[in-house]
Amino acid sequence: MRELKSIMRHLYGAGILFFYYMKWPIVLGLPVLYFYLEYPRNIWLDILWIYCLALIIKDFMMMFLRYKRGEKIWR
Repeated sequence: MRELKSIMRHLYGAGILFFYYMKWPIVLGLPVLYFYLEYPRNIWLDILWIYCLALIIKDFMMMFLRYKRGEKIWR
């Protein structure tokens, strides 16, 4: 049980780091791949693109809410 918990923590941390650094390149790069480089469509990449887009929208919403409350936008 302890081993599984440790593995899950590592996967969670890796996921956070992956999406922190890769959400913008995925959201901007996948349409370029599809429309300009004629990359074949892939349902899993489409789902990943939607998830990254949702994360970007969430970031902007959190920034807007912090601005309305008078908090610092950037930490």
